Amino acid sequence: MIAYTIVGTNNIERAAAFYDELLGLAGAQRAIDAPRMIAWGNNPAAPMFAIATPYDEKPATVGNGSMVAIAATDPDQVKAFYTKAIELGGTDEGEPGIRMEAYYCAYVRDLDGNKLNFFCMAK
Repeated sequence: MIAYTIVGTNNIERAAAFYDELLGLAGAQRAIDAPRMIAWGNNPAAPMFAIATPYDEKPATVGNGSMVAIAATDPDQVKAFYTKAIELGGTDEGEPGIRMEAYYCAYVRDLDGNKLNFFCMAK
């Protein structure tokens, strides 16, 4: 259903370094590496995550109420994503833990302020 998700950035090199390391935890690699857009994926048939400088060349801004959820295999991987994001300069929006009795997740903001959620089903 979803082919790819894009979040905006004002510094593609800095954002690319952040996501190279962060998404590498899930085995994702760059699938597209263009001057204004970089996308990561695990295989050609699966959805991709991308960063891009805005097409209209205005500054990238954070979408109020927008969030991208990244699936983790288990609570340990949720913690690894969260820890890596914080180490890379992301900011805490909610430490790893159980939410709504069904999800184990954590929330961060990337270097441009985009909100990310790392989650798995609670066990």
